[in-house]
Amino acid sequence: MSLLIDVTGLPPERVVFAASPLAELGHALHALREPRHHPGLHGWVTATLAGLKPDLADRLCEADFLWTTVISDIFGAFAALPDTGGRPGATLKDELDLLDRLDDEQYVSAALELTCSNYYSPGSASPLRDAAARGRALERAAARGPRQLEFARRTLDDPQGVRTWLRRLFEDCEEAFFADVWRRGALTLAADARHKSEILRRKGLREALAEVSPAVTLEEDATGARIHVDKLTSGRATALGPAAGVGAGLTLLPTTLGWPHLLVLYAPAWRPVIFYPIGSPEAAGPASLELIERRLEALAHPMRLRMCRWLARSACTTGELAAEHNISAPEASRHIKVLKKAGLITTRRRGRYVLHQLDLTTVARLGSDFLEGVLR
Repeated sequence: MSLLIDVTGLPPERVVFAASPLAELGHALHALREPRHHPGLHGWVTATLAGLKPDLADRLCEADFLWTTVISDIFGAFAALPDTGGRPGATLKDELDLLDRLDDEQYVSAALELTCSNYYSPGSASPLRDAAARGRALERAAARGPRQLEFARRTLDDPQGVRTWLRRLFEDCEEAFFADVWRRGALTLAADARHKSEILRRKGLREALAEVSPAVTLEEDATGARIHVDKLTSGRATALGPAAGVGAGLTLLPTTLGWPHLLVLYAPAWRPVIFYPIGSPEAAGPASLELIERRLEALAHPMRLRMCRWLARSACTTGELAAEHNISAPEASRHIKVLKKAGLITTRRRGRYVLHQLDLTTVARLGSDFLEGVLR
């Protein structure tokens, strides 16, 4: 299981290290929504949430699924535009202007991908134009709760209205807290990007990737060159050639808020982007030997390990897990039963849907390596 980015023949000048204010805002919103993922940011999260005005806090809740499971591709909008050269804007306003340049198909695909996938792939029908695709998107949104369903409906019925609403939301976040976050972190991010750009220039891509993360490596053989991102998921992208579309090249964006996540944007016809954290706070401690044995036995099956990645990020139904992993619902149910018996997941009912989620507090007791692996 891994993400592979084909970089065969990619010239070094098409690899960009840069800082992105919009991406950093996405990481900040994710940390506020999922503080359990980011124990090192507890103080900042507590202070920021306490200072939010009720109206802004309510509006953030309306769209928080754009940064809860992972960070939506709308935070990397520059990657869909051919004339950016793979570089984000210098300010949040610049990046919001780039986001405004996406057409409705691109914007809606990115906005609904996290809650209404699997249409975010080449050749799939758009829910803006296809009634069956719209129905599937709304059904998947409904499984996530009424807020997601309402947002999906609004997005499909009035994409321009939702785009305006989200831009205002991000602008209000900048005024409320993000301007200070960016002021404190921008120099660090820019310095990291310059440092890795210099390593790329002097020593090549392999050494530059080694500075990004031990989980990001360059593989070369007779068939070509590929960047291997070690994650509990599978995917492929290309950074050069006709299949890359407007996304020809590769961009790597540092974040001061992202640990332990190592995220990859690899949407069709978008430029591949790797979001990597700088700095790694300490993580959790041990558990009893008997519990460790029982839980590791439950995790010994590769399918259950893959499921843990999804369950770590968001509550999922049995049907969703079955669809995402191409297995039958009964088989998915059996794996869930094993994980639940080991005390690794929690289950709750929302209407007619039964949702399962990884218990991150329990998983943390297995050790920081496993926790970082499933959240990477």
